[in-house]
Amino acid sequence: MGDIFQVLGVYSKNIKDHTGAGTTMQRSESKTYYYVTRSGVDNFQVQPLNNQNVPSGMVITLNKKEFITQYAPEIKYYEKKTLPALKSLQNKIEKGEQNFLNGNLDEAEQSFAKALFLDPEHPKANLGMGSVQCTKKNFKKLSKIIDRLLNKDEIFMESQRQEFNLFAISLRKQSLFDEAITFYDRAIQINPNDENLHFNTARAYFDAGNNDMALKHLDKALEIAPTLEVASMFKKYIVKRKKK
Repeated sequence: MGDIFQVLGVYSKNIKDHTGAGTTMQRSESKTYYYVTRSGVDNFQVQPLNNQNVPSGMVITLNKKEFITQYAPEIKYYEKKTLPALKSLQNKIEKGEQNFLNGNLDEAEQSFAKALFLDPEHPKANLGMGSVQCTKKNFKKLSKIIDRLLNKDEIFMESQRQEFNLFAISLRKQSLFDEAITFYDRAIQINPNDENLHFNTARAYFDAGNNDMALKHLDKALEIAPTLEVASMFKKYIVKRKKK
């Protein structure tokens, strides 16, 4: 069985601040709000809320004792502010993805822009916007998005697989093979035993004209998953071409 994963909602943390000195010293308290999830029994993940009440930024993991002694539940805050904001964010991303798949690039760009307003760090929104700018050949905007994406490990996690693949395919379609290879290599650093990543990297190298590297990644894919027929067929095709 896998670890329990549970959304606990929004919690606050009181921060005490002292100003002045001696008899003029004053103490004030301010609340900061965090989105909290739990995995397993004793791991609590806390992520700060941004100005749009959406969890964004660095996630910190605490044990149970650390968590319960520092954080207090904010049920109404979660229900009235964060939950509606998260639903709005999700709707905008889904609308952007659907418009992109339907070829409505301007509408997709607008939806992803609205999502990024709510959370500039969101992996799926950034990948979606990257796919749009790539397809529209707005390479100046795309370059900035690529720099942002490469610095975020969460972009390459399993939960973003579909969006990541769409973005990488967009890069390959525009013959941006080096960029696609860079993204696949980065993903492999985080997921070294993913046969599909190695297969897709092989395709990117093949499109770039580098058969040797394509074969290297196909061999790795087949080492991980010997029954991956599509990799086996692709390898035979490349080997046959090289013999001509």
